[in-house]
Amino acid sequence: MVFLSPYSLVDALYKMIAKALSETRRILRLTRKPKSSEYNETAKVCGAGIAIIGTMGFIIFLVFKLTMG
Repeated sequence: MVFLSPYSLVDALYKMIAKALSETRRILRLTRKPKSSEYNETAKVCGAGIAIIGTMGFIIFLVFKLTMG
């Protein structure tokens, strides 16, 4: 059985947090604000997806309502 001291656990936790923060910082440096055309395209695609899923749900609801009474 391997015994880890509390200091080694704290050290390991510190290293994990430091690595996660450095990776987060790296990703944030690569990001940028989207152009309005990109934003509009994303909004249209998301809206279409929501409408399609909503329509499918409504059709399923109608089918069950009509068949189950």
